[in-house]
Amino acid sequence: MSHAGNSRTPELPSRGASEKKQLFKELEFHQVRKASEHTAGDAYMVQKDAENNRLLAVLSDGLGSGVKANILANMTARMAIRFAETDTDFVHYAKVIMNALPVCQVRRIAYSTFTVVDCRPDGSVQIVEQDNPPFILLRNGEPAEIPFQEYSSEQGDYRKLRVYRFVAEPEDRIIFFSDGVTEAGMGSAPYPLGWRTQGCSAFVRGMVADNPEISARILAEQVVRAALQKEPDRKAHDDISCGVLYFRTPRQTLLASGPPFSEKKDREYADIIRSFPGTKIISGGTSADIVARELNLEITTDLFRFRRSNLPPISKMEGMDLVTEGILTLTEVLNLLQGKNPPIQPNAATLLKDQLINSDEIHILVGTKINQAHQDPNLPMELEIRRSLMRRIATTLQEDYFKEVRLEFI
Repeated sequence: MSHAGNSRTPELPSRGASEKKQLFKELEFHQVRKASEHTAGDAYMVQKDAENNRLLAVLSDGLGSGVKANILANMTARMAIRFAETDTDFVHYAKVIMNALPVCQVRRIAYSTFTVVDCRPDGSVQIVEQDNPPFILLRNGEPAEIPFQEYSSEQGDYRKLRVYRFVAEPEDRIIFFSDGVTEAGMGSAPYPLGWRTQGCSAFVRGMVADNPEISARILAEQVVRAALQKEPDRKAHDDISCGVLYFRTPRQTLLASGPPFSEKKDREYADIIRSFPGTKIISGGTSADIVARELNLEITTDLFRFRRSNLPPISKMEGMDLVTEGILTLTEVLNLLQGKNPPIQPNAATLLKDQLINSDEIHILVGTKINQAHQDPNLPMELEIRRSLMRRIATTLQEDYFKEVRLEFI
């Protein structure tokens, strides 16, 4: 998972504040490096401006493979990100990048190529390509043709810059990739010229037809996996990278943990959870007890689903999608989100983590009453107070997974 630039987690605005609903942009990358190398020669970078709802993504392919290619690709990607995040027209800077990067005198090809995807808050999208394979726009399940402007290199060589502009629509998917995808299997009997863009386009169209709600993460993984399968020995002969940007109506999840500071807020707390329009998760036994009491519901514990887990079991409550224990489970969720210590067997934390990752807008409702059970200094250090733990989960979801996260303390 790539990392976005620094951004703060916004607090929830006052209830009743009007917000203009915008399409959520789910962005994911997947990559397999060349089999003989320890470092990928493709680089991808993301810059997310949460306050202005702008998203920048760059995929660059360095000449050759290994460390040298990695340096070239990262240098190009950083230049592109820095130029693109300014308010001036990126096309000018893209020309600067193209004309500044030399062409290998031996192989007569560019030292690096790139694709830049720039999504604005009004739904407009600008894509700039310099010698990467053309992107695919799936609209209504079919590849859509997008007009472009083309600019030639001032050095008089073969390089060209293509600039596409369009307005995103709900369920649009942009699939962009390095030539490790289009050239997969090249020279083999089934694919003498490689998989090519047409082959990848037919593949993603079929994947979306079979599963119209397929996530960007899974689609990017499947494209890379399918390209790898085209290689005669199932080993990547080049770096294989794919990015997918999926525009959709947001998938919403509420994660509530901790009792309210004042018992007078218990009913309001339960009503917020009951009325939430998306997936509802309660993490904490006291929190669940409050909701069950205020809404006249029953809690039943599932002792069998994760009986081999070291974490406390999950529970069930009518109208709630998931009920777990609190601090222990949430601490493990944070570790999982940060890529630490994945468990061998599924448990309550993996279930909660997967739900958060599969969501787009996450409302975290944090009760601020101190739980005396967690004030013992002999308990492990990772048992932080709930407020700090939930802030760290929110920040990780926002910065590492590009989620829209809102915190509300009660």
